Amino acid sequence: MANWVKIEGLVKKGYGVASGQSKDPRFPNGTIEMQKPFFQERGLDLSNYFPGTINISIAPHTYEIKQAKYTFRNVKWSAEPAEDFSFCDCLLWLHQGRSQPGLIYYPHPETKPEHFQTPDTLEIITSFISDLKYGDELIIAVDSEQINIDSDRI
Repeated sequence: MANWVKIEGLVKKGYGVASGQSKDPRFPNGTIEMQKPFFQERGLDLSNYFPGTINISIAPHTYEIKQAKYTFRNVKWSAEPAEDFSFCDCLLWLHQGRSQPGLIYYPHPETKPEHFQTPDTLEIITSFISDLKYGDELIIAVDSEQINIDSDRI
């Protein structure tokens, strides 16, 4: 993990669109479930991950995608306009020192029609975490070759 950088984060409430909790009729099972087959055909298998995202605020820090592990351009996954997506590796440290791998899910804002995230919010896809709740603090590790965190105070 020589290239990995750790930062503290706080779990926060999202829009509920990725998981389908928002009850948006355009995305009845959530956007992630609808997008999975399109990512699969491009080489990214999300079948072992929960079909939703964990929103983690790393404020006051922000981030920038440098060289994502996966980038998919012009993905036409719904009746909405096609979007670009990037995914970066991450590792979450949870309660009692448990850790699990995940992916930073980054729908490119310039192609995304709505539901924008603040610049300090990372959206994480990982396997289901039953005891995670809003307000929980955790540590996230990111690959510094894939993503840049804006501070050297980490």
